[in-house]
Amino acid sequence: MKFYFPDSQDLVSPTYDFINDEYSPYRVRQRDDVYAHQAVTPIPYDGILVSKAVVDGSMKGAGKYSAPQRERFYRLGVRNFFRLPDECSTIGDCGAFNYIDEERPPYEVDEVLDFYGRCGFDAGISIDHIIFGYIPQESDTEPEAAWVERQQISLELAENFLAATKKHGAHFEPVGAAQGWGPDSYAHSVAQLQKMGYRRIALGGMVPLKSHEILACLRAIDEVRNHDTELHLLGINRVDSMEQFARHGVTSFDSTSAFRQAFMDDRNNYHTATGAYTAIRVPQVDGNPALKRLILSGSVSQAQAITAERACLRALREFDRGENSLEGVLTALQTYESLVLGPKKKSYLEFYERTLSDAPWRACLCALCKKHGIEIAIFRGSERNKRRGFHNLTVLEAKMRSLTFG
Repeated sequence: MKFYFPDSQDLVSPTYDFINDEYSPYRVRQRDDVYAHQAVTPIPYDGILVSKAVVDGSMKGAGKYSAPQRERFYRLGVRNFFRLPDECSTIGDCGAFNYIDEERPPYEVDEVLDFYGRCGFDAGISIDHIIFGYIPQESDTEPEAAWVERQQISLELAENFLAATKKHGAHFEPVGAAQGWGPDSYAHSVAQLQKMGYRRIALGGMVPLKSHEILACLRAIDEVRNHDTELHLLGINRVDSMEQFARHGVTSFDSTSAFRQAFMDDRNNYHTATGAYTAIRVPQVDGNPALKRLILSGSVSQAQAITAERACLRALREFDRGENSLEGVLTALQTYESLVLGPKKKSYLEFYERTLSDAPWRACLCALCKKHGIEIAIFRGSERNKRRGFHNLTVLEAKMRSLTFG
């Protein structure tokens, strides 16, 4: 079972100064900053997935790459751009989420073929059009006409894509994209893609589905799947169900959820083998928009906020060195929280108490936790938050290694 990490240009600076919260004046981002596969060992994924829409943008808007980054990506190719070790593989897709509102995908087969080939991908997924809707018993309900049309568009583009790879002698593995709205329609897509000649198929549009619904689709696909056809789950990370998924032909998946939970989830920010902890929020006075609005409105004193912010960071670091008590840290956090949140907002203090009492970073063997200690558990700025996301990827990698696939 291979895990691909979808790229969105997530790097950290090895020379970032956590005490003063500032970058080195000599830092050059594209030269000095590092990716997760450079920051931690073992490498926390088997490869990366890169979307054309992320690099180039789409009809919906600009991509996440700046113009210089995009030019450098095309010049260097995917492996050199990401400084990938030999054991990491690459897969490209079109990023269908980025054009979900369009009537048709904004890309032509030839330009996608050029993107995969020119940039040196190991595998490339055919152009697809996402269907968001699920009917568990398809025989009882008529699907929306738009769903049927999107499935047909995806299949037609997949057929044209495969023909183009053969015509031009592409050096990457073509992967067919299957879309559906229930078990039978996904099985239909897989059957059609196999008839075209695909032996690796990516199942798209399943992100909103529950694990048992994904399994229902996989069981239906089993009825038509050739024994040598491998399935990839796009955007799916369900570790608890991966062993079951593997029994139905799933050999790879991609997801950003473990990484993004580090800073997007309300509570489950710091992952461990047995659960998750809430990161300790100490927002920067000069970098937090909500807090800046409170200061500008006169609701919060800037001087008072800065004093409380510094007291929190000092107390947390003293606690990690054994120089401050749990009660002392919580008192400092409560003072700052009351300024930042006000009386009507949700308090996180009870979750912080659990995080601080257990101090999970002390038992973690990953390089980032060993190096940064409690800083990795502080919710504050991208350098800490992304490092915590990288840590979460190491936890996911360890969980995947503990599973039994047979």
